[in-house]
Amino acid sequence: MQGPARCSFFKALLWALALVALLQLLYLSLLSGLHGRQQRSRYSELFGGRRGEAPGRPSEQQKEQLKRALASGGRLDASGQYRIYTDMLGPPERAGRAPDLVLATHTSLSNLHQLQELVGRWQGPVSVALFAPGPTEVRLATLMLYALGALCGPVRQLVSAHLVCHSGDLAAFPELEDRAEFARLKACGDVFAKLARAGAGRRNYALGANASYPNNLLRNVAQGAATGHYTLVLDVDMLPSEGLREAFLALAATLGAEGPPGVFVVPAFEIRHTRRLPGAKAELLQLYQVGEIRPFYEELCPRCQAPTNYSRWLNLPPGSSLNIAYTVEWRDPWEPFYISANSVPPYDERFKQYGFNRISQVPTSPAWGGICAMGANRRHVSSMWLGTVSQC
Repeated sequence: MQGPARCSFFKALLWALALVALLQLLYLSLLSGLHGRQQRSRYSELFGGRRGEAPGRPSEQQKEQLKRALASGGRLDASGQYRIYTDMLGPPERAGRAPDLVLATHTSLSNLHQLQELVGRWQGPVSVALFAPGPTEVRLATLMLYALGALCGPVRQLVSAHLVCHSGDLAAFPELEDRAEFARLKACGDVFAKLARAGAGRRNYALGANASYPNNLLRNVAQGAATGHYTLVLDVDMLPSEGLREAFLALAATLGAEGPPGVFVVPAFEIRHTRRLPGAKAELLQLYQVGEIRPFYEELCPRCQAPTNYSRWLNLPPGSSLNIAYTVEWRDPWEPFYISANSVPPYDERFKQYGFNRISQVPTSPAWGGICAMGANRRHVSSMWLGTVSQC
């Protein structure tokens, strides 16, 4: 092929490729706009009926936020495998305090009912990432998040909710046939009761052969929504000790403008499912002595929590306020639960399902040079610890 002819051919090819790319962008834009119009139409049909038809009607601001979140189509994660919708219910009504300690958690629909006890015990801002593994679950998750925002004052006031699904799924306003289902939910307790029934006997990590639970992605989504705050990242079935948030913020205020010198490890325990969580460290010690409570992962992976030095923490003398009890260096394979500034590195999102996923964050963080175990030895309020309800 002659030089000028070859040049003309390549020019024509480049123009053709550019035209194809432009048409693809135009198609995606039209598709997104059509999806947005469909959501607004469904929204008007489902929630825009006569006053009083839908119980616990949310504010116009909440409605507009849900409308915007769904019409946006979400965003894809770095791998392109998942679609993320942030702030489905808008910012919590009680947001704005700075600094604050945000509890970041994650769950599937199977365990979302546990959010009720978690929010009631924390009494502060909570960021929850909800995973829906298929179109049916995405549809139900959207309806239940709307119901939680509409009927549950504590959720509306304290919780920022984020939906994660596979990239091929689009969250949408519930279909008209869901209107009757929504109408049966009269109060906050009805919503959590329905979630508990739907999740009975199911686990986050048992989603079927074709769905892996992306726990580290969910942790990053929940923690990323707490920009500018301290965070405590927990699984949804773990409960913090009463007064933990207020006690830590009081401690952080004494550390000066530079803030905490590292991360603050919170001892975690497992308790028999028939027992209620203790309200103070003295009660925890009593249950520990009779074998009703044990250190987290003591049976499954003792090395994973050994550096916490439970015996030392349990034998700390009583004190009147939360304080730094002792410092330790990280060593493999420690997977502590901890409070940190939100500037810590993200979790490695390639890790999914169960086991050795939180550890992917630990060795990469420069903050691990000084790890502080929290000695919250309060006489009248709770000591600083975590509890997870499990069969010992």
